[in-house]
Amino acid sequence: MNLETKMSLDNTAHTGRPRLDELVPSRYAVRVGEIEVLVVSDGVLPLPTAMLGHNIDPSVRATWLKDMFLPVDAFDWALNVVVVRSGDQTILLDAGLGIDPDLHLPRAGQLIKRLEAAGIDLASVTDVVLTHMHMDHIGGLLVDGVKDQLRPDLRIHVAAAEVKFWEAPDFSRVSMPPGFPDALRATAKRFAKEYRSHFRLFEDEYEVAPGVVVHRTGGHTPGHSVIRLASGGDRLMFAGDAVFAVGFEHPDWYNGFEHDPEEAVRVRLRLLRELADTGEQLVATHLPFPSVGRVAADGDAFRWVAAFWDY
Repeated sequence: MNLETKMSLDNTAHTGRPRLDELVPSRYAVRVGEIEVLVVSDGVLPLPTAMLGHNIDPSVRATWLKDMFLPVDAFDWALNVVVVRSGDQTILLDAGLGIDPDLHLPRAGQLIKRLEAAGIDLASVTDVVLTHMHMDHIGGLLVDGVKDQLRPDLRIHVAAAEVKFWEAPDFSRVSMPPGFPDALRATAKRFAKEYRSHFRLFEDEYEVAPGVVVHRTGGHTPGHSVIRLASGGDRLMFAGDAVFAVGFEHPDWYNGFEHDPEEAVRVRLRLLRELADTGEQLVATHLPFPSVGRVAADGDAFRWVAAFWDY
């Protein structure tokens, strides 16, 4: 069975069966013109709620969580990865968390088994595009045995500024739980060592495949990038970590993983205004799965309009 059949909307969105140990499917297919898109859940990452906005009063943050019917002490961050088929290229947008036993995150790092469950052969992946090199975006490629399954001519597209940053990363302005900075440093260093020969660096913008263009935004990290898909009048943006669940109502809240919080806010506002103006679809790493929706302006802020599931 070829990849086009495996990723077809009929096969994936309608008849795909969940694994016996999973109650719901962990993949969702959409089409952007002639481009096929499959959102795959890498699981969830439980983190302290302070990570949602460390520059605001805790009581304000608690009120937002209560208004969302969420606990005020811990927040489950979704981890979404995207598989794109454009022409004869199969492109992985980010690669999930992988496995880090020292961080005790058993609900995350599910990407490889879920790609297998979706019928995606790792050997069929021609390109990987990294929004940035935080461990929850690259770790899946460091899982034991994965590299051996990948093509020897695999291309990994990443901003040159991102690779440079991780040579001597600055964590002076982040607000992360203990252990995370060391884990991020170690994972990025290992990833660069393992895959440097596959890197295809770009400065500001690069067309990976027909209708698939990666743009460097900076902010979250110096080389953070978004991927824009366009075909047949349809458009979709994979925004990586530029937008978080709280960022629509409160785009000025500093996320704990942002290395340059002020610039991250400027980037977020610019992208949200663009999305509200164009009406294109949005997918982001940490929006609740399947993370497909649109952005609407709401006064000086925005609101998230989740897409109705097509099943």
